[in-house]
Parts: sequence; C-alpha cells; structure tokens
Amino acid sequence: MFVGDGEEDWLMIDRQGVAADWSKRGFGCDLWVDPPGQCWEDFVHRQDELLMLVEGELEVEIDGRQCRPAIGEELFIPAGAHHSVRNIGNVTAYWLYGYKG
Repeated sequence: MFVGDGEEDWLMIDRQGVAADWSKRGFGCDLWVDPPGQCWEDFVHRQDELLMLVEGELEVEIDGRQCRPAIGEELFIPAGAHHSVRNIGNVTAYWLYGYKG
C-alpha cells in the first residue's frame, strides 16, 4: 500500500490503509522509530505480531531465521517466537507493528 505524500520524491506507506487492513485481521497498528544501530534482541510475546518496514533498512530474526524486509513487506511473527529487530542502515528506520487482540 504505497501512496505519494505530495511533499517528497519518494513513496511512503499508506499507514491508514495498513491500519484498516490489520484491524480487520484483529491487529493494532503503531509506528516505531529507531536510530541507526538500534537493536532489539530476543523478544518473545504472547500475541501474534505483524511488522512492516516504512523507511530505512531492518534485519529481522525470527526463531533463528534472518530476513531483510523490503519497504511495504509484511512480516508475521507468531506468538511465542523469539525475535530480534535491528536497524542495519545508516538512517533512522520507521516501521509499523501491531499485536493481535
């Protein structure tokens, strides 16, 4: 879900559209902002989680499997999964996340 914001040359995520879609599926939707080099290591949640990169570059590890999501790519993190999120880029990373229920 991309839309031009009218002020920048790059495309951005339609946050309201993502939030509406996730809400229909039972998930919240909030924005997280991380400076370059920020790492969140080995988290486990009781609820399923969705994550979507809005801007920047992330490495996400879910139960030992690493991936680097593209902007707009949705990742599903199942309840009970060990996961880490790392800003591996040189710029601030913005990403959407939401927990089920």
